[in-house]
Amino acid sequence: MIEVKNLYKSFGDNMVLKDVNTSFEKGKTNLIIGQSGSGKTVLMKNCIGLLEPDEGEIRFDDRPFSRLIEKDKKYIRQEMGVLFQGGALFDSFTVEQNVMFPLNMFSEMSQEEKRDRVNFCLKRVNLENVNKLMPAELSGGMMKRVAIARAISNNPQYLFCDEPNSGLDPKTAEVIDSLIREITEEYQMTTVINTHDMNSVLQIGQRINFLHKGQLWWQGDYHTILDTDNPELRDFVFSTELTRRIK
Repeated sequence: MIEVKNLYKSFGDNMVLKDVNTSFEKGKTNLIIGQSGSGKTVLMKNCIGLLEPDEGEIRFDDRPFSRLIEKDKKYIRQEMGVLFQGGALFDSFTVEQNVMFPLNMFSEMSQEEKRDRVNFCLKRVNLENVNKLMPAELSGGMMKRVAIARAISNNPQYLFCDEPNSGLDPKTAEVIDSLIREITEEYQMTTVINTHDMNSVLQIGQRINFLHKGQLWWQGDYHTILDTDNPELRDFVFSTELTRRIK
């Protein structure tokens, strides 16, 4: 579990996060949603450690991550996997080298053990015999699946996904959503997903955090979000023609 307690973050005079309190549960897909500028990306960056909170704290299974000195934070960072927006594969690396990268950085496995782990992770995301391909030879959906394989290669306890469906067609996006939910439940990871995709919200939103102007405005799940009477959340949820039709 990840706990966010009384979190504040500003940039100059711009207060981006205001007294945010929430928790991200183990074995569930925890979503952060909200309009552009609502603070969802800043919240995730604080959780990962790319930003430092002005006030408050973030705890990983009762470990005060935001209060630790840098050398102690690295041990928790080694337990994180990150799926970046767009995949962020290394263009000059093969698929195998991309997935092996975290293992080279953080593990003491032998080369054979690393290769076995790479093959296991690629098989888990339904990609086999692609080890020697370059990212330019992959489709968008394949690139995302390779990025997921890389994110889980070091067997993380915490998985962070930034807009995992960005740039994907709806059918492929559904495959990625299902895959993320499956591996979250299978490996009992604490998965945090930053998204604006309502299809993702309705398919895998087991725990949803809606941010509005830097504040936690609503919490719920995909069973309750369509029935909300929160006016700001309703404006967000029913902002497209598709969602308006299922009111």
